[in-house]
Amino acid sequence: MNTDTPVVKDIVLVGGGHAHVSVLRMFGMKPMPGVRLTLVTRDIHTPYSGMLPGYVAGHYDYDDVHIDLGPLARFAGARLYHGEVDGIDPDERTVLVPGRPPVHYDLLSINTGSRPRTIDVPGALEHALPVKPIDRWLQDWQALQQRVLNSQGDFRLLVVGGGAGGVELALSTQHRLQGLLREQGDDVARLHYALLTDGPEILPTHNAGVRRRFSRVLAERGIVVQLDSRVVAVEPDGVRVASAGFRPADAVLWVTYAAAPEWPRKSGLGVDDEGFIVVDRELRSVSHPDIFVAGDVAAMPDPRPKSGVFAVRQGPILTANLRRAAAGRPLRPYRPQKHFLGLISTGDTYAVASRGNWSWEGRLLWTWKDWIDRRFMRRFNALPEMAQETGPQLGRVADAEAVRELSTLAMRCGGCGAKVGSTVLSRVINRLPAQRRDDVLIGLDSPDDAAAFEVPPGKVMVQSVDYFRAFIDDPYTFGRIAANHALGDIFAMGAEAQSALAIATVPYGREQIVEQTLSEVMSGALDTLAPTGAVLAGGHSSEGAELAFGLTVNGLIAKDALLRKGGMQPGDALIVTKPIGTGTLFAADMRGKAKGRWVDAAIQSMLVSNQAAASCLHRQGATACTDVTGFGLLGHLVEMTRASDTDVRLELAAVPLLDGAEQTVAAGILSSLQPQNVRLRRAVRDVDSLADHARYPLLFDPQTAGGLLASLPAHRAPACLDELHALGYPHAAVIGQVEARSAETAPIRVIV
Repeated sequence: MNTDTPVVKDIVLVGGGHAHVSVLRMFGMKPMPGVRLTLVTRDIHTPYSGMLPGYVAGHYDYDDVHIDLGPLARFAGARLYHGEVDGIDPDERTVLVPGRPPVHYDLLSINTGSRPRTIDVPGALEHALPVKPIDRWLQDWQALQQRVLNSQGDFRLLVVGGGAGGVELALSTQHRLQGLLREQGDDVARLHYALLTDGPEILPTHNAGVRRRFSRVLAERGIVVQLDSRVVAVEPDGVRVASAGFRPADAVLWVTYAAAPEWPRKSGLGVDDEGFIVVDRELRSVSHPDIFVAGDVAAMPDPRPKSGVFAVRQGPILTANLRRAAAGRPLRPYRPQKHFLGLISTGDTYAVASRGNWSWEGRLLWTWKDWIDRRFMRRFNALPEMAQETGPQLGRVADAEAVRELSTLAMRCGGCGAKVGSTVLSRVINRLPAQRRDDVLIGLDSPDDAAAFEVPPGKVMVQSVDYFRAFIDDPYTFGRIAANHALGDIFAMGAEAQSALAIATVPYGREQIVEQTLSEVMSGALDTLAPTGAVLAGGHSSEGAELAFGLTVNGLIAKDALLRKGGMQPGDALIVTKPIGTGTLFAADMRGKAKGRWVDAAIQSMLVSNQAAASCLHRQGATACTDVTGFGLLGHLVEMTRASDTDVRLELAAVPLLDGAEQTVAAGILSSLQPQNVRLRRAVRDVDSLADHARYPLLFDPQTAGGLLASLPAHRAPACLDELHALGYPHAAVIGQVEARSAETAPIRVIV
C-alpha cells in the first residue's frame, strides 16, 4: 500500500470467507489510492471448503487447506483485526466487536458464511458436533479421534444431514477413523455409521445419477442411510427421530441446513425469513446501500445453494463493486451460473463429478480435483512481490470536501504546529473513561500545563519511558501492547503502577481518520493501564508519517523493597515468564513470511501483563528481576550478571520460544536490532561452538512486551513455576542457574 497517500475512505471487510480472500488479493494486485482496507475476522486462517473433506480424511495437512489471512492482509495493505463481530451500527457506520472500540466504515462488506441450523432442535447445540464454525469443528474432530481410539467395544456415529456436506463428512471421517484403528491394530468393525436426513433422498440438489452413485458407495462402506428421519432432539447418548423414536449414538455430527447469524437482523439490516441478508443483483444490501454481502450469509434475488463455489465466483464482482462504490461509479450485476461442476469426494482418493444432469466417478476425478484445489490455494498462499507506488494518488476516491481538507497536508507545520488539533484531542479525551487516583493531583480530569503527582510518605517513585513505531496495523491492539511494554519496567522493580503520560504520533489524514486512530490507540493503552491501577494523566500528540506511540509510566514502592537487576546469588534458579521470538516473527511478518497463527500467538503473548507474574516472583523470594525487551534475553542477562558479579549457566533447550520463531530464524529473517545485540556474544563462553545451533540466534532477538527474567532460591522454583502457570503464564520455565563469579572473562555458559 502507498503509505504516502492519506486515507480518504475506509472499506471494512467482516469475515475472511471465500469472496473476501479474492477481494484482498485483487486489492493487493491493484491498490486503490486513498482507500484503506480493514479485515475483521474471527479466524486468522480461513479454511477452503473444497479441501476440508480431504483434510478430515488425512490426505492434507492444516496449511494445505487453510488460507493464511495474515500475509494476505499484509499483501493487500489491509489492517487485520482479530475479533468476532456481534453487530453493526448502520447509523454511525461502525462495526461492533466485543473488547475493542467500534470500527468505522464508509463501505462495509460482509462475508461471514453460515452455520448449521441447531437452534430449532433441542440439545443440538449442547450435545452435537456442528461442522461450523470450522475451527471449532476441527478441535472437536481431534477430540473425537481420541475418543474413538480410547474406547472399548462398539462406537456409534450418527451424521445428521443428507446434503453433499453430510455425505462427504460421513465418508471422510469413516475413512480416517478406520485408518487410525488399523494403525493401532484395532477392529474397524466396531465402528458403526448411520446417515440421517429429513428428506426422501440424499443429495437433493444433485441429479439422480449422483444420488445413485453415492447410495451405492455408502452401502459398500457399511454406512446406513435413513431417509425421512427428522431429528427433533439431541440427547447426551443419542437422538430422537420424529418417525422412529430414540436412536442411540456415541457421537452426533451435525451437517444440516444453513442458518444465518443473529446479529444482522438485530442490527436492523434487511433480512429474509431465515435471517439471511437480502441483497440486490449488485451484492448490495437492499436496506443499506453502503453495505455489500457475499457468500452463504446473503439472500440472493436468484437463490442458489449455500456453497463455497458461489462465494468464490462472487469475489471478482464484489471487488469491482467496492471499487466502483468508493469512486461513485455505477455498479456491475452478479450473474450466478445456473449449473456448476461439483466434485464430491468419497473419503478415499476417489470422487464423483456432478454438473446438471451429468455425472461420472473415478480416481482420475480425485486427481483432477486435487490439482484444481491446490492451484486455487496457491493464488493466496504464494503471493507475488508487488512494486510499491510512490506519491499521493487519490483518483476519484476523494470528494470535494476531502480534497479541500487534504490540500493542506503539504503545508502542515513542524514543531508545535504538528500537534493534533485541540478539537480532535478534546473529542478523543471526552470519550475515554474517567479515571481517578487520590495521589494524582492534576490529570486529564483537570487539565493544566502539567500533571502533578503526590508521592506518599515512605514511598519512592520509579519512572520509565518507552516509545516506538507501530509494528501492527491495529491501533487499539498496538496501544495495549505499548502500554504493557512500558509497564514492564515498573513491575520488574516490584512497584505499584501509579500514572502514565502518553505520547502519540498519528499519520496525516482527514480529521475524522486522525481522530479515529488516536481514539483507538489511546483506548488500547487505557484498557491496559486500568486493571493495573494506573491512571492516564496526560500526554502529547502530533501528526507524522506513521503511527507511533509510547508512555512515560510512574510507579510507587517502599525504598527498601526495590528489586533490581543486581542481587542474583550463586545457586539461584533463573526463571523467564514468557516465550521469546517477537523480533524475528514481526520481521518475517513485515515481509509476508510469517504464518498468521504465529503472529497472532505472539500478539496474545504480548498482551499478557507482567503484573501478576511480578507479584508472584516477589512472593516467592526473587533476588533480582528485569523485563526482557530490546536487548534480548542474553543482553538483559548480561546486565544482571554484571550488576550481581556472578556467572550464569543457561540451558538453551529450556528457553521457551514462540511458535514459528525457530522457522523464521532458520529462514534468515532477523530483527533490524539483532546485529547490535549480537555484539554481546563476547559474554558467552565457547561462542563458536554455538553458532550453528538453531536456537542460538534467538538469544539476541529483541522482544516487545516480553516477560520477566528473575532469579530466586532454587528450592522455591517448583512452587513458583506452579503458581505462574496457574496465573496464566503457561510457558514460564526455569532456564538456568546462577553460579559464582569465575576467572572466565565471559560470564555466561550456554548448555545445548
